[in-house]
Amino acid sequence: MNMKINILFYVLFLLSICIAQDQKKDKSIFVEPKNEFLEQIKKEIKSFREIEEEPKRKFHMDFEGMTLPTSLEQFNTLWHQPPVSQGYTGACWCFCATSFFESEIYRLYKKKIELSEMYTVYWEYIEKARRFVQKRGNSLFAQGSMANAVTRIWRKYGIVPLESYPGLAPGQKFHDHDKMFNEMSSYLAAIKENNIWNETDVLANIKAILNHYIGEPPLKVIINYKTMTPIEYLEKVVQINFDDYVDVLSLKEEEYYQKVVYPVPDNWWNNSDYFNLPLDEFMALFKRALIKGYTISLGGDTSEPGYDSYTEVAMIPTFDIPSDYIDEDSRQFRFSNKSTTDDHGIHAVGIMKKGNDYWYLIKDSGSGARNGINKGYRFYHQDYVKLKIMDFMVHKDVLGDLLLERNLNAQ
Repeated sequence: MNMKINILFYVLFLLSICIAQDQKKDKSIFVEPKNEFLEQIKKEIKSFREIEEEPKRKFHMDFEGMTLPTSLEQFNTLWHQPPVSQGYTGACWCFCATSFFESEIYRLYKKKIELSEMYTVYWEYIEKARRFVQKRGNSLFAQGSMANAVTRIWRKYGIVPLESYPGLAPGQKFHDHDKMFNEMSSYLAAIKENNIWNETDVLANIKAILNHYIGEPPLKVIINYKTMTPIEYLEKVVQINFDDYVDVLSLKEEEYYQKVVYPVPDNWWNNSDYFNLPLDEFMALFKRALIKGYTISLGGDTSEPGYDSYTEVAMIPTFDIPSDYIDEDSRQFRFSNKSTTDDHGIHAVGIMKKGNDYWYLIKDSGSGARNGINKGYRFYHQDYVKLKIMDFMVHKDVLGDLLLERNLNAQ
């Protein structure tokens, strides 16, 4: 009986081997899930829900028939690094001032250096968050700032080369601070709402957010086989004396020939180092700087009907105000009623005389400056500067006797 059972098990075992040898194994792969009909349903539902809007039209100056600047070659151009995009950020203040100081380094020492804009932006956010805590939420936390914020940050934190801290993830082409800023802003709003004013903890969390999106800034850089801190790099390589630079303003509401506060939101720390000059002197100084070989970091309003991305010019149309009527009053009037705002920072790098007028070559990191032929540049007419450019930074040597005559150095 046992022998029969053993024989039966042996036969079944042989049959299982045969069956296993004849059975084909299936393979596996990874595929992207698709449901084309479901996607069609979603598309149709979205189309049905959306109300089709007519394209919006913008009131704009008609440039047809005008003889306007068309190329960089028409300008007496001063040395500067090629234009770069600020991407989807509000960091124009940093891009223009960094570009300005790169030009100054070349003018002074003939060194061609590219500096990291995002290093400055990183520490500016830290300082904004610090003041937000210290002022119990009564301090602006926004993407914008002023050109002289760059000097303030560099004095405290130093600076590094662009290659040491680009502030971009691997493969990322353009800066994008939208999610990063919203996350920091929401966090600080919660801090204010819950009255949690621990500066150490708040700054640690802001740093964590910044580190996640744009990376942690380096504590050391290697230059010509030498290791330096950012402060050492500033002192030994950049070699900029910040006391040599002057911020110039022209507002009738403030006393002339005095240092004043520039009353705009982006001056969030209420800096009062702006020399306020009458408009004629403001304009003469602006022109003199470029003629003498000094570039200028400037800020002003760019939301005008004569400001065009495709012709690449910035002009004041006569239907706004004729040229002869642009003066201190018309300038102040627009600032007071907020039709002139401080919304963009740029870098003046050239000058051209055309007939009786001067045109200025502007290096611009904004997206609108890349729609025309001359990518990253615009051409500003003198009237646009006179009416809509509110402040600029320049080397103090350009002011020359004006500093002595008005005793501005003593203030």
